[in-house]
Amino acid sequence: MTLWQSSPLGEKKNTRTVGRNFQPLFLIAFTLLMTTGIAVRLAYLQIFEGAQHRSQAEANRVRIIPKQPERGNVFDRNGKLLASTRSPRSVYLWPMAHTKAGWWVVGSRLEKILEIPKEEIEKKLQEAGPNSSSLIRIARDLNEAQITALKEYEYELNGVEIHAEAVRYYPHGKELAHVLGYTRELTAEQLARRRKEGYRLGDVIGQMGVEKVYENVLRGEWGGQQVEVDGAGRPIRVLGEKQAKAGNDVNLTIDLNLQIAADKALGNYNGAIVALDPKNGAVLAMVSRPTFDPNIFSKQKLSQKDWETVQGANHPLVNRALSSFPPASTFKIVTTAAALESGKFSPNTILQTYPYLNIGGTRFGEWNHAGFGPLGFVGAMKWSSDTFFYQVARTVGGPTLIEWTRKFGFGQKTGFDFESEESRGLVPDDEWKRKIRQMPWTIGDSVNMSIGQGALLATPLQVAVMFAVPANGGYRVQPHLLKDNEESRSWREPVKMKPTTLKIIQDGLRKVITEGTGKVLDKPTLPPVAGKTGTAEAWQGGVKKNHAWFGAYAPADKPEVLIVVFTEHSGGGGGSLAGPMLLEIMEDYFQRKYPGKYEKPQ
Repeated sequence: MTLWQSSPLGEKKNTRTVGRNFQPLFLIAFTLLMTTGIAVRLAYLQIFEGAQHRSQAEANRVRIIPKQPERGNVFDRNGKLLASTRSPRSVYLWPMAHTKAGWWVVGSRLEKILEIPKEEIEKKLQEAGPNSSSLIRIARDLNEAQITALKEYEYELNGVEIHAEAVRYYPHGKELAHVLGYTRELTAEQLARRRKEGYRLGDVIGQMGVEKVYENVLRGEWGGQQVEVDGAGRPIRVLGEKQAKAGNDVNLTIDLNLQIAADKALGNYNGAIVALDPKNGAVLAMVSRPTFDPNIFSKQKLSQKDWETVQGANHPLVNRALSSFPPASTFKIVTTAAALESGKFSPNTILQTYPYLNIGGTRFGEWNHAGFGPLGFVGAMKWSSDTFFYQVARTVGGPTLIEWTRKFGFGQKTGFDFESEESRGLVPDDEWKRKIRQMPWTIGDSVNMSIGQGALLATPLQVAVMFAVPANGGYRVQPHLLKDNEESRSWREPVKMKPTTLKIIQDGLRKVITEGTGKVLDKPTLPPVAGKTGTAEAWQGGVKKNHAWFGAYAPADKPEVLIVVFTEHSGGGGGSLAGPMLLEIMEDYFQRKYPGKYEKPQ
């Protein structure tokens, strides 16, 4: 009997493990889970993020080529062009271009041709963002050599385009710089502040003068084209277009011929000239020196020489017609009004004048060091007697003099268009003196103020407003630049002086020209003129260099133009230095407007 059987030869033991137990179930579950996850992800991308991805795809397929609007033109009162637009060519770049592998070639080539550091170009593109679908300007106002070079290397410069754009142009350059101002590309701070108003990287904006004040009127609205492009970025077809809307034109009260004559008369002296229509305050001319050429700001980059012309020690960007200085003896118009309206003096008052007056232990001198004998108000105005008005101020007192100073518009902005550029000037009083100088108001302060000195400060525009009061019969006008149905507006308010007061001031101003300190304007080349001179004591660098003033209007009986000339630290007198300038301007105005009516100037 056999006790055991052996296995057949070569039979192998079953060692299979795959597919046994739960493995098939696990694989099925894993496959289902992955398939479900992919399906859920696809559904999420299509349903929830579909719009965003479609937008991104569209941005790669559709590009926007913006079209800059033409800025509105600026004209003078007679329709003569003062500011316009020219169309030089500029370089634009797609922001996504600098993210590509070939950017180092494009960037290096542009750096050499445009003479702009590659880092500066990259900074502009980074500010726009690589996903921006709009062209970004990287250089403007190309010269012919640059255009030729860009076309020569066109095969290297993928994503680089040349387009014409609107750039501001001022045909009269320096002569109207402080009136028109200038435009300049937005700074980073300005862009952050005004992006909500529709401004974008590379936009220009008015930075000063008319360009700044009437930015919203002149600016216009951007337009553009939607262009479909292929994979290489080449345009295939235009999908849509919105026409750029040009800005509105602006018509100013400025008389270009008078502006040019005033600029020529002031010459190389630092100072300002203001001309008004005394009836309504329309500004006919406004000149400030030193000046600058606003066209330089239309350049892509200012040279060192350009910067020196606008950043000089004499501050050429400052509008001196709106800056404040001591008004000197022109202010005796106000002192006369305060005296006669106070009731402490009559129109027939006669006062003795002296070489000097001793007031409070201080000697206040007469400008001729001798006095003029007994004078009334008309005679005191004629000779500009200081000791006459010292006595008036001592009697009237500070509060009354200060009250009438403010009635004539001093110590406050005039309401002129350039509010941010205009100084208020200064009308000192007891409160101011105690706060600033820790001392009370004294008779000496009133005496100094009576002749337009001391702490009193006024702008040439404020002084012109003062002269307009006697010129138009007793009204304080609001100076303005915008010629917009101006005759139907109310640009003035009464100062409320007695007719006798007004008559004495008018007579005194006329006598200044016919017999007194302003005889330089008593010429057959002009109609009858009324005016007042002034010389303000001033120092510069420890040296006495006076300011000179002269304000006048004509014809004296029915004024149509009022002009104030101011020269800063000129060292001359009102009659001797400012007078000939005023004569030159008035002769130009009346000879041009009324040819043959007056004798021709020699």
